[in-house]
Amino acid sequence: MSTQPTFAPKTVQEIKPARRGPLLDTGSHIAVVGAGAFGGWTALWLLWSGFRVTLIDAWGPGNSRASSGDETRVIRSTYGANETYFNLNVRAISLWREQQQRWNKSLFFNSGVLWFCYEDAPEMIEATQPFMKKHGMDYTYFTPKEAAKRYPHINTNDLNHLVLDPYGGYLKARESCQAVNEVFVRGGGTYLNKLAKPNPLVNGRLESLTLSDGTHLKADAYLFACGPWLGKLFPEILGEIITCTKQEAYYLGVPAGYTHLFDSMPAWIDLDGEDFYYGIPGNAYRGFKIGVDKRGESFDPTSGERIFNENVLAKARAFMAHRFPALQNAPLVESRVCPYENSPDGNFILDTHPEADNCWFLGGGSGHGFKHGPALGELAAEVISGKRDLEELFRMR
Repeated sequence: MSTQPTFAPKTVQEIKPARRGPLLDTGSHIAVVGAGAFGGWTALWLLWSGFRVTLIDAWGPGNSRASSGDETRVIRSTYGANETYFNLNVRAISLWREQQQRWNKSLFFNSGVLWFCYEDAPEMIEATQPFMKKHGMDYTYFTPKEAAKRYPHINTNDLNHLVLDPYGGYLKARESCQAVNEVFVRGGGTYLNKLAKPNPLVNGRLESLTLSDGTHLKADAYLFACGPWLGKLFPEILGEIITCTKQEAYYLGVPAGYTHLFDSMPAWIDLDGEDFYYGIPGNAYRGFKIGVDKRGESFDPTSGERIFNENVLAKARAFMAHRFPALQNAPLVESRVCPYENSPDGNFILDTHPEADNCWFLGGGSGHGFKHGPALGELAAEVISGKRDLEELFRMR
């Protein structure tokens, strides 16, 4: 079966000399463009680190156009042989728990993640085992017969086995972005609901932004964490690196007699090697969510219509009818489009503009970035402030 960079991006083989950005004085002004999972969390960590931070977003945190919109996201530590993402997610889970307790707001739901495996030893699962053992985390393996007894609404006949990651689950998406923004503003950060564009470089530095109201914003350093819009803001540098695809998610109405089974089950991921369907139990009574991770058509995040493709939906319905027979005639109650901001290899990008070291890029979430938000924001704040070397896996050069 084919592999999928989103699920387990390859580690970097080439060892590069360490690089570190300029050290910023505490109190320096940093402008962050993009209030999604990457930008919002990084802005908050920079604020907590003593910097003056202005966070800017054209349509608001968790808006319907953004990669960080919609209701929910899966959170999983499983990343094949890539220990960087495994460790990052372990840290993220800890931070999600910590912050939701501090904020008294439920954002992380530890329902577990159930993997549907067709092969005897899928690399995605087995290559993660050394990292699981290092952290004292164990998976639970089920034969198809065992799984059918525990989850009677799932057809397991064509599966080799199933694996439960009890440490994962799902996150509230748009609500998390809005919660982070609220904490950021309460903590003294400045939030602007405006469109921001970079002005031409001056002597190797970005000196200012032009906002949609015609004003200019000056800062000591700038971070662009604007998801699928990164390639449009910097076409010569990122136009071929960050690409946007249309990814669809559907919410199906569960038959009344099965609600307790579907709503109480773990989030799930199908390791078929092609479509990589995933799903999340109905949260806030919105229906049973199924998402399509196989890369869709090219998409314009600004003007693209959020309308599902009939063929993509039909194929997803056929899968659901097979895997979850009770949903064979389930009505479509909602549909969403999630624009993926894809990097060439599925790895995140955290690096400087090649001609201006006070201008930073953070992006390339590639469909698996949201869950890492708090941990990646923590890391990015240290890198951008000059206190830590750039993460080798996330460098462009």
